[in-house]
Amino acid sequence: MKILLLGKNGQVGWELQRALAPLGTVVALDRGGADGLRGDLEDLEGLDRSVRRLAPDVIVNAAAYTAVDKAETEVERAQRINAEAPGVLACAAAAVGALLVHYSTDYVFDGSGDTPWREDAPTAPLSAYGRTKLAGEEAIRAAGCRHLILRTSWVYAARGGNFARTMLRLAAERERLTVISDQHGAPTGAELIADVSAHAIRAERRDHSLGGTYHLAAAGETSWHGYASFVIEQARELGAALKVGEIAPIGTHDYPTAAARPLNSRLDTSRLRERFDIALPDWRDGVARMLREILD
Repeated sequence: MKILLLGKNGQVGWELQRALAPLGTVVALDRGGADGLRGDLEDLEGLDRSVRRLAPDVIVNAAAYTAVDKAETEVERAQRINAEAPGVLACAAAAVGALLVHYSTDYVFDGSGDTPWREDAPTAPLSAYGRTKLAGEEAIRAAGCRHLILRTSWVYAARGGNFARTMLRLAAERERLTVISDQHGAPTGAELIADVSAHAIRAERRDHSLGGTYHLAAAGETSWHGYASFVIEQARELGAALKVGEIAPIGTHDYPTAAARPLNSRLDTSRLRERFDIALPDWRDGVARMLREILD
């Protein structure tokens, strides 16, 4: 099997290089590309040309415009990367008979209520980022290629910057932290996303009826405040020297941002678990493992 991976140096892309390796030959590209192939999602002609030249069995698009607040003023660029590029990849995938794996987000929903979102729930994104990600999903479906669209949320990895690292840095500097407590979701590790992706690809290759849109997130739920509290507690158990004494909860209205955030980022993963016969670990398991990796 020949696999084209885009966004190889991102959090999920880095883990995908490992997870996809047992499936076949992985051609992993970043924006610069290699050997005449283009991995830059802003170069639509280069993307199309590269897919048709390589003719992979599977395309995994782990690249995206993810600067949520900046997208409010860079709408055209976010649209090109998050919406137009997936559409180009989908049309090229249809032409060469490839499976396209693409990652989307809970930001396609409006964040209302407290019930976990199912795949068929009405979409109503609150931000430019959410709108462009939804447009990317729609472009893929319209192209008619075989696809797996995996919506996820609150992604983190041991590599690179993340919420936990930020909390640890601030906890070492300050006696008091304030963290949002009215946004709820499940911190989901890039490692888990990559491993589930590889499993789903293998299964879809055997049974094309498994294609479609799925929600992929760790089990359980928490708030950003609960997430921060768990990180600090675990870090102290691992011997980290932290100054913080209080982690105070605040509301979203107390921390204004350019882009509106959904309050309810809970994702119902039952369809993914049932159709692919997998279990998703509790979010605490992955976060604790990540902390051991970065603190030990």
